[in-house]
Amino acid sequence: MSVSTGQLIWISCRPLFRLIICAGCGFAITKADIFPAVAARGTGQILLNITLPSLMFSKIVPAFTSQNISALGPLVLVALLYEGMGILMAWLVSQVFWVPWRFRWGILVAGGWSNYGDIPTAVVMSITGAAPFNGTADQTLSVAYIAGFLLVYMITFFPMGGSRLVGFDYVGPDVEPEEVQEKTRHRRKLIFLEWSRNIAGLFRNRQSPRSASILDEKHTRVDDESVAPEPEKSQRPRLASKHVSFDHDSPDASTSRPPSGDGWHSHLTSPAPTVVDTVDALHTIDERRAPILPTMGPQAAVRSAWAGRRKKLYANARTFLRNLFLPSSFSILLSFVIALVPQLKALFVEVDGTHIHPAPDGDPPLAFIIDAASFIGAASVPMGLVCLGSALARLSIPRGAWGALPSGAILGLAIGKMLISPVLGVLICKGLVNANVISREDKVLQFVCMFFSCLPTATTQVFVTQVYSGTGTAEHLSAFLIPQYILMLPSMTALTAYALKTLF
Repeated sequence: MSVSTGQLIWISCRPLFRLIICAGCGFAITKADIFPAVAARGTGQILLNITLPSLMFSKIVPAFTSQNISALGPLVLVALLYEGMGILMAWLVSQVFWVPWRFRWGILVAGGWSNYGDIPTAVVMSITGAAPFNGTADQTLSVAYIAGFLLVYMITFFPMGGSRLVGFDYVGPDVEPEEVQEKTRHRRKLIFLEWSRNIAGLFRNRQSPRSASILDEKHTRVDDESVAPEPEKSQRPRLASKHVSFDHDSPDASTSRPPSGDGWHSHLTSPAPTVVDTVDALHTIDERRAPILPTMGPQAAVRSAWAGRRKKLYANARTFLRNLFLPSSFSILLSFVIALVPQLKALFVEVDGTHIHPAPDGDPPLAFIIDAASFIGAASVPMGLVCLGSALARLSIPRGAWGALPSGAILGLAIGKMLISPVLGVLICKGLVNANVISREDKVLQFVCMFFSCLPTATTQVFVTQVYSGTGTAEHLSAFLIPQYILMLPSMTALTAYALKTLF
């Protein structure tokens, strides 16, 4: 199908208008103090626990069959590749540019976990529901494919501990920005100096012995000037005796682990910092292998160590299972099971070759559940966009703090996620198509995989940061989010137009 450039631009921009209008309403009512924070949190709970699970259930059950379930593997693979690529990109940015001490782990979360919920659902449903796609059938299939990304997001962010990385930022004493900037400058100098030495080493063998010796002499001179002279033996201070400290206020102990707990919901109810410090101190003592009391024998010490490990393992398993069975992730898993078992699927929708006694109206006996899920799920996208606009309205940066912001890291992460990541995402998808991992005939799957490479950081991190910070603020994260959502509009339009041009 031939599509003109003007049509491509309009098709790409049209869903963004709906996104901007809906998010703008949430922004406006928040600024007008009509939508307070407590109402936004309540709406978010309804979204995560009712409307989003209903939307996923109503789309996955009819869309997935034994013929197209093979698409779930590429979806999971692409989602994991995007998360790993984002984490690596954020780590590189943190190595080159300075990042606030209370955001040193948060930048990895901001790079790895993107907004896989309201934004892609709103845009993809709008694009696949009209030409050049096949209308309602492709729209339903696209939302089912989005569920694959959501499943990976939910499992890696909550049960597997991605959200707990944010907690590392708020453990231990604070470090002044000047000290962090100085360490970053030193690290950046070492990185680029090492690169220049490696490049010079490539050409060293091609030069004459005399020029090579001159280069060696120059490098030796630089090294001698950069290293401080070693004090004489008579001036060296005497080394202090080694000791082990179990004080939980010490930097080593307090930075060893994030705040512990039974999971995301427990942090919402009890963020007690004093309990956190005590637990971290106990973990630190266990890691440093505190000396065994004289009254405890070797066998008793071994049993005590195994009991501690077993208790920790049970706690982690309980947290994993509790987060795994949150309504959003559980509904996706349940929907896949129903969609792949013809006898179960025939209870909800009509299935060729499987006969189930119908209800009095002639529909499958449990078709009313699909109808109710579709009705409730229709509110998921607008509610999510309203919450997105509300979250953006609450992000604020003090006017006098603009000069103190880590502008290099902010721009680096924004360019990486919104400009570099889409290019790499297109290359990854085309490579998987050429390798026959992604079906060349499945245009919807290719479009969804390409589109998910151009998403900003998830606003869910705002709520997680507010819980872990103890003060209810996310001051560092707001500065990193705003440029990404500004660049999202032109970047998403360009990627959508390019994807449609290459697919059709």
